[in-house]
Amino acid sequence: MAVRPKRAMVLAGGLGLRMRPLTLDKPKPLVLLAGKPLLDHVLDRLAAAGIETAVVNVHYLPEQIERHVKGRKSPKVLISDERDALLDTGGGVLKALEKLGPDPFFICNADSFSIPASTTSLARMAAAFNAKSMDCLMLLATAATAVGYDGQGDFFLTPDGLLRRRREREVAPFAFTGTSIAHPRLFRDAPKGPFSLNRLWDRAMDDGRLHGLRQDGLWMHVGSPAALQEAEQMLASGELYF
Repeated sequence: MAVRPKRAMVLAGGLGLRMRPLTLDKPKPLVLLAGKPLLDHVLDRLAAAGIETAVVNVHYLPEQIERHVKGRKSPKVLISDERDALLDTGGGVLKALEKLGPDPFFICNADSFSIPASTTSLARMAAAFNAKSMDCLMLLATAATAVGYDGQGDFFLTPDGLLRRRREREVAPFAFTGTSIAHPRLFRDAPKGPFSLNRLWDRAMDDGRLHGLRQDGLWMHVGSPAALQEAEQMLASGELYF
């Protein structure tokens, strides 16, 4: 029987350099979108999907995030402290692995937002995750319609759900939304110190254990003031295209 994730890692420790000047006096996860901090959009979405515990890593202006989540019960928030050294995405999750437990868990970027709210996508991911055949399942968006994303796409998706990275001079149809499910097995023999999750994803891809799932709705990467403004305008006008 499949084990539905009950825990999640929220990556909130970055410096938010691309979001300056809004992040000169606050961490990016506390920047407001539609009157609510980006972090709360993520945590509320996880709570609605049945996640009981979220581990949030902190580094830049950590006390602000700690105060903000104090007392939150749905989901319960645990802090993974990276004050001494920012560990990048892979190192950050590895440090928090003991808090995340032995079962598959969600990993979510704090600056990823979807319309409609992607609770349905999270439920579809949980139902689709197969621990026997997958080390990681990524939620993918159509790159051409994503808000705040100006890349050439990240992945190609095969008919059986496996992922292939875009090669040089290729344009790929799908962008990674910053939301995934990982089995703790993904972190076997992981390096110490700072490292990117890309290192582990590439190994899983080589092993045929990195899968993808198309999301519902429109994905917004709210990583800069311009992207934040575009997202605000779209939310205010209702001009959403799927």
